[in-house]
This record gives sequence, C-alpha cells and structure tokens, in this order.
Amino acid sequence: MLEKIEGIILKTIDYGETNKIITIFSKNIGKFTAMARGAKKPRSRMAAVTQPFIAGQFFVYINPGLSTIRQGEILESFRAIREDIEKTAYTAYLVELTEKLLDDKTPEPYLYDQLYRTMEWIAEYEEYDIPIMMYELKAFQKGGFEPTLSRCINCGNKEGPYAFSLGEGGLLCRRCLALDDQSIRLTEVQVKLLQMFQAVGIEQVGEISVKLENRKLLRQILDAYYDRFGGYFLKSRRFLNQLDQLKE
Repeated sequence: MLEKIEGIILKTIDYGETNKIITIFSKNIGKFTAMARGAKKPRSRMAAVTQPFIAGQFFVYINPGLSTIRQGEILESFRAIREDIEKTAYTAYLVELTEKLLDDKTPEPYLYDQLYRTMEWIAEYEEYDIPIMMYELKAFQKGGFEPTLSRCINCGNKEGPYAFSLGEGGLLCRRCLALDDQSIRLTEVQVKLLQMFQAVGIEQVGEISVKLENRKLLRQILDAYYDRFGGYFLKSRRFLNQLDQLKE
C-alpha cells in the first residue's frame, strides 16, 4: 500500500549504479529503510529529496523488509546547516545517534518533533550546545540507558546535594557517595540544569540561561556517560572531537 509519510533522512547508502538505500525517521511509523530507485542519477527528481538531513513528504510502499520510495517533496532542506561545516558535523552526530538508538518501525512522534526543532535551532542560531544536550538525554531514554537524575540512584533520596556517578549511572546523594569515589560533585544549579535538559522540550530552550563553565562540565559528563553506556561507536563524534581540538 502506498503511504504518504513525513520524515527526516538519517542515512543514505549507494546501491548499485543508480539507486540509494535511505533510512528515514518518520513522524508516524518511526525509523524505516527504503529503496530510492534512480536517486543517484543527476537529473532524477529523487536526487535532491534523498540527501542527508532533508525533511520531506515521501510516498512510500511500506513492506515488512525493505520499503520503496516512489517520490518525495522537500519540506525543509536545512540549507544553513549544509553550508556550515560545524553545523553539519553536529547535525550528523544527532542523526547518527538517532539512527543507532531507535528500533525499526516504532513510532516516536515526540522524539521526531524534538529532532526537527533541534535542527531548526542549529540552522538559525550560532550557539546550539544546550539544545543538543537536551536532545541527547531524550535519545538516551529511547535507547534505554538514560541517567537517573530525579533522585539518588541508590537510595531514592530526592534531596541534594548530589554528585554524578558514571559507575552507577546517575545521581548519588551525600549518604551514598561511598559507592563511587570518582563521582563528580555537582552544584544545585548544575543538578537542576541536567534535570531540566532531560524533562523539558526544545521549544523551551530560549528560557534557559547557562554559564560557560556549566556548559563545559555538563558536556563532559554526557560525553563520558555515552562512552560508558551508549554501546555504539559513532563516527560523527570522532569528527566533532577533531573540530573541538582545532578550535582550542
């Protein structure tokens, strides 16, 4: 059956001389993979609409295995991202993370909305580290390894002060610090920021103000947390690390 599906292209793989295999994160059916025949031909109508980061409307024959894209229409090309190497790198990281963590054909309309909004933010603004961390925590939740940030992971205490434990996978209260002598002590503000990043939608990001030192610390925590629990090697993260080294 031919279906009209809104989605964001996460990944493309060349297949044969003229075709592509496309991974799409759709609003209604979740992540799926489809063949786009003739998409490698320069004059093909499918060539433009099957590029990474494209948000579009696709007419797709959905099959249990590999589906088939019949045609598509661009809703948002995110041109500002494509023309900036740093924005391209961060968006590549987000879509690779999404592609790795989501199960096939499992609807995730909220996460789809959050990814779309995060990409819009990256396209429009020059600072986007906060929206990226907010999206990461939501993706971690869908991947089944989100950190425990609402209470002490050991005893359930909901009152700080807290430290973040990579070993335990979340917050430890003062009484439970002995479980991890490598835990990172956090201020009340830093704890509230992590909790907010996890719970609040990207659409509210404009209301969040974060000092540079807090941004750096929380970025380090999330990177170390993914390295410990993420389970997937992400090529895009390696390139981001190289960019950060160049900036320094």
